[in-house]
Amino acid sequence: MRKQLQQQMARLKTAGALYVDARWYPFEETNELLMWNGNLKEATASRESGVGVRALYQGAWGFSAASDTSNLAAVFDKALDNARVAAERVTFPVRLAEKDAIKASFQSPNQIDPFDVPLADKVSFLATMDEKLNQPGVFQRICELTFIRKQIVFIDSEGSEIEKTIVEVFPSLQVMGRDAQGVTHPRKFSPPRQGDTRGWETLDDELFSANAERIVREMNEVLAADDCPQDVRSVILLPGIMYLQTHETIGHPLELDRILGYELAYAGGSFVRLSDFGTLRYGSDKLTVRADATIPNSPGSFGYDDDGIPAQDNLLIDQGLLVGAITGRQMVEEANARARKPIFDGSSGANRATAFYRVPIERMTNINVDPGQDGTLDDIVSNTERGIILDGDRSWSIGSNREQFHFATEIGWLVEDGQVTEVVKNSTYQGETIPFYHALSAVGDSSTWEVLYVPNCGKGQPNQVMQLGHGIPVCRFDHVRIGE
Repeated sequence: MRKQLQQQMARLKTAGALYVDARWYPFEETNELLMWNGNLKEATASRESGVGVRALYQGAWGFSAASDTSNLAAVFDKALDNARVAAERVTFPVRLAEKDAIKASFQSPNQIDPFDVPLADKVSFLATMDEKLNQPGVFQRICELTFIRKQIVFIDSEGSEIEKTIVEVFPSLQVMGRDAQGVTHPRKFSPPRQGDTRGWETLDDELFSANAERIVREMNEVLAADDCPQDVRSVILLPGIMYLQTHETIGHPLELDRILGYELAYAGGSFVRLSDFGTLRYGSDKLTVRADATIPNSPGSFGYDDDGIPAQDNLLIDQGLLVGAITGRQMVEEANARARKPIFDGSSGANRATAFYRVPIERMTNINVDPGQDGTLDDIVSNTERGIILDGDRSWSIGSNREQFHFATEIGWLVEDGQVTEVVKNSTYQGETIPFYHALSAVGDSSTWEVLYVPNCGKGQPNQVMQLGHGIPVCRFDHVRIGE
């Protein structure tokens, strides 16, 4: 198959293509299980395979894909034909940043492949967790497991040949209860990841049991709590909500294709401009953020992107200053040309597609906030005069260019004179992105830093759902409006 792909690439080069690549998926498997109130509501398994081909001709892309690989010539011809048509209408000719030809392989670290685990064991795990959640006050309980395993072979006309085998595990627990007014309140647990593995072995019974009991307890506390006050306070965001804050107001705004205006129709644009790199103070000097696709235990680490660029630890915000973006080979060249100066020195290795039948686009890797030097959660609380601790994402609303936001959280704890006083429900906070990050006044140390997964980040037309992660510490922001 690889030899056939290389032969077809050579043929398209002879026919005038400037560049050709192919992503062959020998297989991609998904296994999903859902237990709802003790009933196994879903147990599905799917498998697909195929090849996607990109051809660059006179400054325009053409793409074609097929699950039937018996006639590769037709797939390649279709990609070149599409590029020829697109070349008649291209307004900004595509150029690709330089890269090395690479022959390499990558395998995500896991000790136990979840696809080798018997179905009975998976159902037993769900049943055990469901039993832990089946407590007074809980009227809905949901336990989910999703497993992904795929092999990807990338070959291009520049001499790269990369094989990746990726295995992922996405578990979650959720309970819901009704307060005295009949309003439903959820509490979720999606485990933080430590260490250097991400297989079945991460489903630790002790960890899940302890957190199952915790979310039931906290949900019941919320049901009995008063509403979050309307106030201006310091907000202390735990990783369970800070990850989403980072995702929506740092990750998405710093996708370079979005900055260049290619995402307006689906999920909004970005307030960031090309002139902002190296000049915009995104936040206080306590804010350092990186797109790090090299940490081992996250789906945002994939070895090599779909341009054949090695995964990187790419600095985005350096002590508050905007210095980098989430980039691929094409967009960095366009950005530099539009700015009429070199802003980006090559791709940051963030071009990815969700399947063989989708075109690669800039996607978040692991968008991480560096831990700080302000101690533990207890240390930060003890140094907070009037505040609120927030955790868990319940709903969110984002400005059309990510310039403002409103988040509702699952639970809040009021802080008075350095002490946690009471739980509150319907806790919300809002702000404008740049002033909010300028109000960052404390960042927890490495003991507060956790890697949380995002299994369902959507982007692009047609929509592409991608998996990634966020490494996040506890963060405090001052003078924030809450409860509105």
